[in-house]
Amino acid sequence: MNDKLVDVSDAEALAAEVERMRAEIAHLEERVALLDRLAHQDALIELPNRRGFMRQLDALIARVTRHGEPAAMLFVDIDGLKIINDTFGHAAGDEALIHVAQLLVEGVRKSDCVARIGGDEFGILVERSDEQDAQETAARLMSRIADCEFCHDGTCLPLSVAVGIGMIEANDLPEAVIARADMAMYRDKAAA
Repeated sequence: MNDKLVDVSDAEALAAEVERMRAEIAHLEERVALLDRLAHQDALIELPNRRGFMRQLDALIARVTRHGEPAAMLFVDIDGLKIINDTFGHAAGDEALIHVAQLLVEGVRKSDCVARIGGDEFGILVERSDEQDAQETAARLMSRIADCEFCHDGTCLPLSVAVGIGMIEANDLPEAVIARADMAMYRDKAAA
């Protein structure tokens, strides 16, 4: 911070001070952007975290309310991650999380939002998707993960996920959408 007074009658000094202030503002804007990214992005996986997901979910609910287009949330839970962590260590569990995250991102449209919302839980926001489309997306993702081999230190480990679907309604509450998708995921686990 510059505590020195600038002589306003000195055009050169005034121009230099304006330039210094612009540089300082640009630096502060970069810091704010970095802090925002850190607050809304998962520390392990380059995806939104729960806070970032909630921001995206709020925006999607607003679009559904405004335009009436169908949308869904998929609640994805990795099966058996605790066993991987307990047997092979947390590094293996982290690798499994990263592997599943990559498969999820590659398995949906670029306009869809994939986020890590908890330890072994992911949320996916699927725009312009009715219930049948959401079910097809969920089945495709479950198959994709089950069919893709995950190996850690030469040991291949099976991975699978349970997926619950919560349709997003106009004027919905984010917590209600998550609760519906979470309950559907537990029904999916119980049926397996």
